[in-house]
Amino acid sequence: MIPEVGPAADPGLDPDPTEWQRLDPRNLLLDPVKAVGQFLVPAVIAFVGLSSRDGGMPWWSVPLVVIGAVALGVLPWLTTSWRVTATQFQKRTGLLNKTTSTAPLDRVRSVDLEASLLHRVLGLSKVQIGTGVDDDRITLDAISRERAADLRALLLARRAAPAGQDAPDAPDAVDGEPAPTPPPPAPDTELASIDWSWLRFAPFSLTRLVLLAGLVGVLAQFGEDLPFLDPEHLSDGWQWVRSVALWLLLPFVLLGGLLTWVLVSVTGYVVQWWNLRLTRGQGSLHLTAGLFTTRSISVEETRVRGVEMREPLLLRAVGGGELSTLATGVGSEGVTRILPPCPRQVCVDVGDDVLAEPGRLTVPLTAHGPSARRRAHVGQALGVVDLAVLAVLPVLLTDVSWLGWWLPAAVLVVGLPWGAAVAEASYRHLGHALAPDPAAPTHLVVGHAQAARVRTVLETDGIIGWVVTESWFQRRLGLVDLVATTAAGAEKVVVHDVPRERAVRLADSATPGVLTAWTA
Repeated sequence: MIPEVGPAADPGLDPDPTEWQRLDPRNLLLDPVKAVGQFLVPAVIAFVGLSSRDGGMPWWSVPLVVIGAVALGVLPWLTTSWRVTATQFQKRTGLLNKTTSTAPLDRVRSVDLEASLLHRVLGLSKVQIGTGVDDDRITLDAISRERAADLRALLLARRAAPAGQDAPDAPDAVDGEPAPTPPPPAPDTELASIDWSWLRFAPFSLTRLVLLAGLVGVLAQFGEDLPFLDPEHLSDGWQWVRSVALWLLLPFVLLGGLLTWVLVSVTGYVVQWWNLRLTRGQGSLHLTAGLFTTRSISVEETRVRGVEMREPLLLRAVGGGELSTLATGVGSEGVTRILPPCPRQVCVDVGDDVLAEPGRLTVPLTAHGPSARRRAHVGQALGVVDLAVLAVLPVLLTDVSWLGWWLPAAVLVVGLPWGAAVAEASYRHLGHALAPDPAAPTHLVVGHAQAARVRTVLETDGIIGWVVTESWFQRRLGLVDLVATTAAGAEKVVVHDVPRERAVRLADSATPGVLTAWTA
């Protein structure tokens, strides 16, 4: 049974959070608009499609669709209520079938705030409460911006209180004297904020290619219905291209594509990372960013087990990088990106602040020896040979006389030196270290590189086990992949191509006593 009344309410929330409360009344404007937006496109398609047939679709059906969408949008406000008790956050939903979702206060791991453009116009926020059990979160959509901030502060303050007790809001009175006013909470410490000079890194991050790929997919699916993409127009366009020197058009096409990419990447960067602020306060890291949809993410510091700095190939060429935290209890992913593409030194400085330990992202790594280098070079060379074999297929399957055998030869001539350079660069970043001292390590540092150079720092206290794997080729070279299993991040950190004996010593030094039977 759900308790009816909890402890005295926190003064920051009004009304009393221990009483059942509804969503903000302004939600009556929000949800109907969202529902109409969801119904609008299918309704228009159905209306146009049916109207093109004999008899058509009656005009009065459109108001019925709108009224139905508005009714569905009003239901969440009528059927949703929430409260905070002595030990739990509770949310009750449902019209006919009632559902009660609960989150123990001492199990609250994250309280994230999100506000779309419509939320912000109405002064509302969406609150998402995570307990770290899985990806499911308790969501309140929507409450006022001020109450959302107070609710987050209350939940983050009470999560550390013992079960059945309230967080210490104020000291008791002594000898009849009024209790002294408690000191205000310490202000958040800013770790990073957006610097618009970082925009220069946006075109060198390829994450926005997904948008262009989606646009190409839409054009491929619906292109036949566009009047300027019918076969006649395409044929006329091709004839015009053939009548003009192709080498004159190619630079303009490349320049147009480059300008389009710069525009897409910079716009996406601004929309995602607008007004970025990374702060530390109340035992959590708080990340706030977003232009149209503002997200405020909280990660409990005691759950942060490490950081990961990624330097993709193009970004690395201009001295940039990206930084993420590895945390437990924030869902199955466990990776929270806290910095956009920015100068590498900024990633290093912020990573040191998050870890509260300097130098972890720049510590020298122990190389894995000549066998690991040989494996890297052989792997890249075999990949180039595979491409050359595939390049032979057009020669064998087509009758184009001018194609000849120059294509596979060009793949070999260009690919082998390039593969050797990539293999050497990958090997140079391949390695591991125990910091600050192998005799008393607090962090395992792992480096590897392929298309992106990655440096991962993991607390040794966060390692819960080890897995050693080796392929047939690795066994011939005396190499293994050493996997540190953890509840943080992707749930594993892999030390690639490390000599077998060194792998056992590394695991034993990082977690003394775990591998005693192997080293005895």
